[in-house]
Amino acid sequence: MSEALRMPRHVAIILDGNGRWARAKGMPRNYGHVQGAKTVEIICEEAYKMGIQYLTVYAFSTENWSRPQDEVDALMKLLRNYMKTCLKTAEKNRMCVRVLGEKSRLDEDIRTRIMELEETTKNNDGLHFQIAINYGGKDEIVRAARKMAAEVAKGRLRPEDITEQVLEGFLDTAGVPEPDLLIRTCNEQRISNFLLWQLAYTELYFTPVAWPDFTKDELIRAVEAYNHRDRKYGGIKSD
Repeated sequence: MSEALRMPRHVAIILDGNGRWARAKGMPRNYGHVQGAKTVEIICEEAYKMGIQYLTVYAFSTENWSRPQDEVDALMKLLRNYMKTCLKTAEKNRMCVRVLGEKSRLDEDIRTRIMELEETTKNNDGLHFQIAINYGGKDEIVRAARKMAAEVAKGRLRPEDITEQVLEGFLDTAGVPEPDLLIRTCNEQRISNFLLWQLAYTELYFTPVAWPDFTKDELIRAVEAYNHRDRKYGGIKSD
């Protein structure tokens, strides 16, 4: 990796292709999800070593509830196990973890583990790692609007004082910089209701590699592609 490579501050990833990867190997879809979770652990460590400060992954969308029940159950079981693993990894690497999304639909024990993970790691100074679970970009904006409406109703916020910055403070990602780079694996070229507000100026990178096969070298390729982009905001090139 070139020393001159400019690192994006925040990378977001849509983890796609776990099921297809597993089927191609003659294995059940759940096997792909298990391997995909292992890849998340590896990329978290490699991203931080490379100098990336924020990493956000799309783990389970609001639409994923429509998948077959046995697959949803397996994903929830994997999530429970991952919460334990993530806590150990965070302690080892001083990773600060936040879970994005509507948590109320998750089982109580999962919500408890999320609270424990966020509380235990909130002061860590390593990689800032966001996991989107039961997350949808439209849902996030609707929830933010409801919170603002409640503040207006209580007289704590005037409608004329609502700005982009005020709205951002009600989003799940409040306090987290917008992604510089979005990576989607397995050659799908859409954002699938992920971080709709936050991706307004984000560079998009698509790769045919399925998520379980995503490696440090693949991450470097994505960052190299990002370095070749002419970053502009409102027609003005960024520094």
